[in-house]
Amino acid sequence: METTENKTTVGSDGKNIAIIAYITLIGLIIAFVMNNDKKNDFAKYHIMQSLGLAVTGLALGIVGLIPILGWIINVLGIFVLLYMWVIGLMNAINGKEKEVPFLGKNFKIWFKNI
Repeated sequence: METTENKTTVGSDGKNIAIIAYITLIGLIIAFVMNNDKKNDFAKYHIMQSLGLAVTGLALGIVGLIPILGWIINVLGIFVLLYMWVIGLMNAINGKEKEVPFLGKNFKIWFKNI
């Protein structure tokens, strides 16, 4: 007898859109437009997470304009952002609907209307 352990089947379209969302800012825009037609919940979830990462990167860029302390925060933040991006991309590839570390829960709240 087989048991399923909270596995949800994700359609290949939703998975592809979710992966595209993590590939550059242009990929995020393309994924958003592609998902407007299909309204896939899995893709929407990863689009929200990817958008949160993009906004975080923009904020880090602005903080990086501050001399010395801003530069240090920017460099450390880029490594953390890279880690979060890899985790998000791996979750999308593996068909998991998990938040990115540290800020993923906030991204779900901030971008719930997307």
